[in-house]
Parts: sequence; structure tokens; C-alpha cells
Amino acid sequence: MPQILIIDDEVAIRRTLKEILEYEKYQVDEAATGMIGIEKVKEQEYDVILCDIKMPQMDGIETLEALRKLTDTPIVMISGHGTIDTAVKAIRLGAFDYISKPPDLNRLLVTLRNAMDKSQLLTQTNELKKVLVKEHIIVGESQAIEEIKLMIEKVAPTNARILISGENGTGKELVARQLHELSPRAHCPFVEVNCAAIPSELIESQLFGHEKGSFTSAIKLRKGDFELAHGGTLFLDEIGDMSLSAQAKVLRALQENKITRVGGEKEISVDVRILAATNKNLKEEIEQGRFREDLYHRISVIVITVPPLRDRKEDIPILVQHFAATISQKMGKQTPNFTDEALAELQQYRWTGNIRELHNAVERLIILSDAVITKENVQRYASPLHT
Repeated sequence: MPQILIIDDEVAIRRTLKEILEYEKYQVDEAATGMIGIEKVKEQEYDVILCDIKMPQMDGIETLEALRKLTDTPIVMISGHGTIDTAVKAIRLGAFDYISKPPDLNRLLVTLRNAMDKSQLLTQTNELKKVLVKEHIIVGESQAIEEIKLMIEKVAPTNARILISGENGTGKELVARQLHELSPRAHCPFVEVNCAAIPSELIESQLFGHEKGSFTSAIKLRKGDFELAHGGTLFLDEIGDMSLSAQAKVLRALQENKITRVGGEKEISVDVRILAATNKNLKEEIEQGRFREDLYHRISVIVITVPPLRDRKEDIPILVQHFAATISQKMGKQTPNFTDEALAELQQYRWTGNIRELHNAVERLIILSDAVITKENVQRYASPLHT
């Protein structure tokens, strides 16, 4: 049953609103002052809050400002003494809507339904965020992983550009996402570009956008990833595969914090934090003339090296249990149990595909095995390329 909190110093108003809302199948709680209302919000969650404007001690605007720091719950302001200016101020401070006293019943119920829709959407969004955070956590307790977690905690709050190096499948993207999610930019976009997957002739359009008609297939204006990531983080995955011409433009963008769309002349200011990743030795690439040394120094203020799975085998049982739980949940199945012998067998393999290969092996085992996964199941179904 939806939970509504009414904050109003007038007993008669609270009683009337409560009777109406309970008839409409809402569960109603009351608070006679702003301070009491704030304390109630600290103790439990509500779907919608109705708050009077004119109250003694702490008025509705002050209460609204305090509540906005505590909760995302939609707040509808109500008042018999309000003006247009008061209504505008309330909306600017984050109120969902403003209703005059005595409230029109139809208007009140419509507003509550709309606020409930927003509340449900916020709940769903928060749940999705929790799932994403759970999927993006860095799992492991080895010394190498603990050192990486500590480094992330130190550098995430800064704007330092970070180069993440490591073999394919080691989890470089997870490191990048953790750096973003623990940064002040977490509420802004995280835009990922796989530089290896985009043809060299299209990478500049991908990064910087293009104007309509700038080339044959440019039928409309397109914003590039630098613009889309404005205020947030741009993750340049496999930057070692970027063409030299694109490298030159990226270097200019980092130096000037400005970009120009392909086919355009106007400079566009951008505010992005650059995270880059590579599975190549960029110093060797520089020696071979395939990577710009000046760009390397721009993107590698901090370097984080993610170790291959074969160098942290003590993390394999933890990773297996984590993957088993998340994969089973998505499949709607009960999480299987791995015997100690099965886990020990998994630790014997080299996992040249690293975490990605291990994840695929666990998924295969869950699909093809029973509730208890044994050493024999591992030997039959895990099928690593190299032992």
C-alpha cells in the first residue's frame, strides 16, 4: 500500500486529507511540524510527501530544503497563503508540484498519482543502479587486487587522467567504471569508446561528431563522444589501436578542452575526464612510431596495471562464487555449490582469456551441470584452451 506523509500544523487539514487518502487506499502518516516530518523521513521511506508552506518554527520551504538533502521522494507543497513567487521558489527547490488550499479533490488525486509514478520510476532506477554497481564491482582479495582498490580510492576523486593496462579480459573496464562511480562525476555520463572496433576512417566522427553533409553518409548532425561525455568520463578502451591522425586530434582536445566536429569550424568547449586502457605496451608502440609520445604523457598521469588471472589464482574461488550467484540470478535458478575439488581444479588452469574466460566457463558449468558442481564437471565442461 502506498505510503503518504502529511506535514501540516493544522489538525483539521491533516484529518481531512487523511480521511480522503485512506478512502483512496493510501496509507497515511502525519507530522504536526517540519522537524517531526524530517525525523519521520529519517526513520522510514514514503512514496509521496505533502507539506504545508506556512508553519510555525520551521516553514514549508525550510522543510523542503532539508528533506531534499535526505530523500528523492516527490514532495507536493500545499498552502492557503501562497503566491506565484512562492510556488516558483518551491519548484526550483525541488518540489514536485504546488497545490493551493483548500485543495481541489480531483487535482490532488491526479497530482498524487503523477507523483506516485515518479516515485516508482525512481525506485526502479535506484534498483537498476544497484544491479549495475553489483555487476561492476572488482572481486578479489589478493594483494594485487587490494592494491588496485586502494589506488582507485585515492585517485577516483581527482580529475587525473589514468591509463589502465593489462591483458584482454583482465577487467580493465571494471577499473574504469569504479573510477567513474567513485568520482564527483558519477552523476554524469560514462561514455565508452572501443577504439579497436571502430574503423580508422570513422573514429574521428565517433569521437568529435560531424556536421550534416560533411561526408556522403552524414545525413544529419551527430554529436561525438566528447560532447556526449560532457561533465562526465570518457573511457578510451584499446587506445593503442587508435590511428595517428585521431591521436593528434585527441591530444589537441586534451590540451585545449575544445573539439571541432568533422566538417565544422566552430570550436566546442568540453569538460571530460579521460580514462584510457590498452593491452599493448605503449612504450614499444612509441618506439615503433605507432603511438604519439606526447599523447602517452597526457593520458598517463596515473598508470594502473591489472594483473592476469594466472598471477592471482587465490582469487579464483571468490570469482567463481560471485559469477555463480549473478549468473544464476539472471537465469532464475538456484545458485549451485562448487565442491572444494572443483574449485581447486579451476585454479590449475592458466585462463589465457582471464576473467572473461572464467566467467564463460562458470556459465557453461551452471547450464550443463546439476546443483552440485564437481571436479569431473569442471574437467568435462570448463574446457580452457590451456592448462
